[in-house]
Amino acid sequence: MAFLQKERLFTRKWFISYGLIAVGTLMVAAGYVFFITPYKIVPGGIYGISIIIHHLMGWPVGLTALAFNIPLTIIGTKILGPRFGTKTVAGFFLTSIFVDTISYYSEYKPLVDSDPLLSSIFGGALIGIGVGLIFKSKATSGGTDVIAMILAKYTRLPLGQLMMGVDSIIVLLGFIAFADWHIPLYSWIAIFVMGKVIDAVLEGVSYEKTIFIVSDQYEAIRNKIINDLNRGGTFLSGEGMYNGSQKKVIFTVVNRRELAMLEEFINQVDPKAFLTVMDANEIIGQGFKSLKDKLED
Repeated sequence: MAFLQKERLFTRKWFISYGLIAVGTLMVAAGYVFFITPYKIVPGGIYGISIIIHHLMGWPVGLTALAFNIPLTIIGTKILGPRFGTKTVAGFFLTSIFVDTISYYSEYKPLVDSDPLLSSIFGGALIGIGVGLIFKSKATSGGTDVIAMILAKYTRLPLGQLMMGVDSIIVLLGFIAFADWHIPLYSWIAIFVMGKVIDAVLEGVSYEKTIFIVSDQYEAIRNKIINDLNRGGTFLSGEGMYNGSQKKVIFTVVNRRELAMLEEFINQVDPKAFLTVMDANEIIGQGFKSLKDKLED
C-alpha cells in the first residue's frame, strides 16, 4: 500500500513545502548548536544520541545523526512500506548540514552563558518551531520515530507511548554517559517545551473558546449570540439525568472578549445556567478556516 502523496515539481505548493523544510531545519540546527549541545542536554531522538557521542568521542553531531538516519530510513521503508518520501530525506540531510556548518563557525559556544535551564527552555522552543514547520510541510522527523513505528508494528503498543519510551531511554543514556543528574532534568524540560511548541505551530495559538450551555433561557441566549456577538451555534437535544426532563444545549465558539460578555449576560437572565468552557485548539468550518485551506497550507 502506498503512503506517499506525489507532489508536482516547482509548483507553488512544492516551493512552500521545501521552503518550510529549509527554514525549519535551519531553526532546528540553531537550537541544537546554540542551546542544547553546549550543555550536554539530551532531548531524546537521534540528535540526543549524537550529542552523547559528540561529547564522548568528538564526532560531529550532524554527521553522526546522518549516519543513523540513513540506515534507519532504509530499514523503515523495507518494514513499514514507502512512508518516508523525499521531503523527509531532504529534512534530515539539511538538518545535518546546517548543524555541522553552524557548529564549525560557532564552535558550540552557548548563546546564553552559564544558564542551562534557560538554554533548555529556549532551545526546546526553537527546535519545536523548526520541527513544527517540517511537519507542516507533510514531512516527518525520521530518526527514533522510525524505531517506535517498527516496535508498534510488532508489539501493538500505542505509538505515542513507544516514542516516549524510546526518548526516555536516550535521556537516561545521557545520565549514564555524563554521570550528572542535571542532564536528564534539563533534557525533560527541553522535551516538554518542544512538544508544546510543536502543537502550537501545527494547531495555531487560538484565543477561541468552545462553550456548552444548558439553560431554560436558551432563546434569550441564542439571540444574544446571534444578534450581539454575531456568532453562530447549534442547538443540541439533551435529557436531564436526574429527572429526565428535556433540555436544549447550546454549542457555540467565541473568543475571550465575547466569552466575558456572554457570561455576564447569562448571569443576568439565568444565574443557575450550566456552562462548560474549553479551549478550542483548532476550529475548521464555516466562519472559520476551511478544511481545504488547512490542507493547502
